Amino acid sequence: MTTALRIAREEWRYWARSHLALAAAGLLALVLLSTLVLTTLQVRADDTRRTGLQREAREAFLSQPARHPHRMVHYGHFVFRSPAPLAVFDPGLDPLTGQAIYLEGHRQNTAAFAPVGSGASPSGMPTLTPAVVYQVFAPLLLVILGFAAVARERESSTLVPLLTQGATGRSLLLGKSVALAAVAALLVVPVIGAGLATLTDGESVWAVLALASACALYLLGWCVIAVAVSTAFRSRHAALTALAALWIGLTLVMPVVAATYAARSVAATGKTEGDLRMLAELRRVGDGHNASDPAFARLRADLLASHGVERPEDLPVNLRGVVAQYAEEKLTRVLVEHAEARMAEERAQAQAARHFGWLSPAVAFASASRTLAGTDLETHHRFLRESEALRFGFVQALNRVHAEHLDFADDIRRSEDADAERRTRVDPAFWQVLDEFRFLPRPAAERWTAAMPSLWMLLLWLVVPVIAGLRLARRLETSP
Repeated sequence: MTTALRIAREEWRYWARSHLALAAAGLLALVLLSTLVLTTLQVRADDTRRTGLQREAREAFLSQPARHPHRMVHYGHFVFRSPAPLAVFDPGLDPLTGQAIYLEGHRQNTAAFAPVGSGASPSGMPTLTPAVVYQVFAPLLLVILGFAAVARERESSTLVPLLTQGATGRSLLLGKSVALAAVAALLVVPVIGAGLATLTDGESVWAVLALASACALYLLGWCVIAVAVSTAFRSRHAALTALAALWIGLTLVMPVVAATYAARSVAATGKTEGDLRMLAELRRVGDGHNASDPAFARLRADLLASHGVERPEDLPVNLRGVVAQYAEEKLTRVLVEHAEARMAEERAQAQAARHFGWLSPAVAFASASRTLAGTDLETHHRFLRESEALRFGFVQALNRVHAEHLDFADDIRRSEDADAERRTRVDPAFWQVLDEFRFLPRPAAERWTAAMPSLWMLLLWLVVPVIAGLRLARRLETSP
C-alpha cells in the first residue's frame, strides 16, 4: 500500500506540472460551479414563483362570491408542482413535462406551462446542468488525466525500473487508480455541498448521500476504465484514441440510442387516437348536465322508488346534483383508465431505455440521478395522480352541495326566473371544500429503492474494469 501511495503522489506531481491537466481541471471546475449556481438560482426562482401562484390560485377560488355550485365546478382551480430540492443538481424531466395543471369538472387536463428558461435550448442541445456536467464532462477530465497513466511509463522506459525496484503490477495500477480516485473525490465535494444546502428546503440527508454515492460510483468506474485502457496499450496515442472512442460511445451515443430504441420498440397510442377512443367511451357515460339523459334513466327510477315519490320535485335531494355526482364518478373512471394506460406506455418506454444502463454507465447514472433527485418520470406521474385526486375531490364535494342544498324546482327554472337563480346561489363558505395542494418528493428510502437497479449497474461498471485491470496487472509483470 505504501508503494501504491508513492506512485499516486508522483502522479499528482506530474499532473501539477502538466498544462493540459491543469487547464482541463480548471475549465471543468468553472463550468461545474457556474452550472450549479445558475441551476440553483433557477430552481429557487421557480419554487418561489410556483408557491406564490399556488397560494394565489387557492385564494382566488375561496374568494369567489355566492354562485351556483356547478359554476364553481367549471371555474376550476390551478395546481403547481414545486421543484424538488435536489433539482438544483438534476432538473431531470421537469423542464419538459410541465408544472401546472388546470383542474375542472368533466375533464382531465394535461400538465402545461413548462418554463422556457429551463427547457431545451434553441440549438437543440440539452440544457447544461450539473448532472449533465457530471455525466458527460467529468469522465472526459478523468480520461485526459488517466489515458497516459501506464502507457507513459512504457514510452519513457520507466516501467521496467519500477517493476525491478519492488513495485508490482497491482501496486502500480492501484497507485494510478488512487491518484485518479482522489480527483473523483474532489469532484464529488460540490455535489455534497449543493446537497447539504437543500437540507434547509426539507430534503433528506439520506437522499443527498445516495446522490453523492451514485456520482462516486460513476466517476470511480471511469477512473478504473482509464487506468485499465492505459495499461492495455503500449502507446499514449493508442490509449487516448481508445478512451476517446469509449467516452464518445458511452456518454454521447448510447443515451441517444437508448432513447431511440425505447421510442420505437414500445408501441404507444397516439394522442389523437387515444382521445377519440376516450370520447367514444365518455359518450356512453351520458351528459351530466342533463338529468333527462337516457343514460341516467335507471338512476332516476331507482331514486324515485327508494324515496317513494313520483316526481323529482318531491325528492329530498336535487336530482340534478345527484346526476352530476353519478356522471362525474363514471366519467372520472374512464379518464383515469385512459390516463393509467398512457402512463403505463411511458413507463415501459422509460424502462426499455434504462436497460441500456448495462451497456453504458452514463445511462445508468442519468437514471439514478433523476430518481434520487425526485425529477424522474415516476414523480411526474405521481403529480398527475395527486392532481386528479384533488380535482375529483372538490368537484364531487361541490356536486354534493348541488344535490343537498339546492331545490330542484329552482334549479330547473333559474335560467328564466331571476328569483330562482338567486336562490340557487350558495354561501361562499362552501368553497372551503377545496383542499390545499402541496406536492412533495417521495421519501428518501423510496427513492433509494427505486434507484437500486441503476446503482447496481454502476457498481457493475466499477467491478468489471477492476477485474480487467487485475488481469492486465499480471500480464504487465510478465511482459512489461
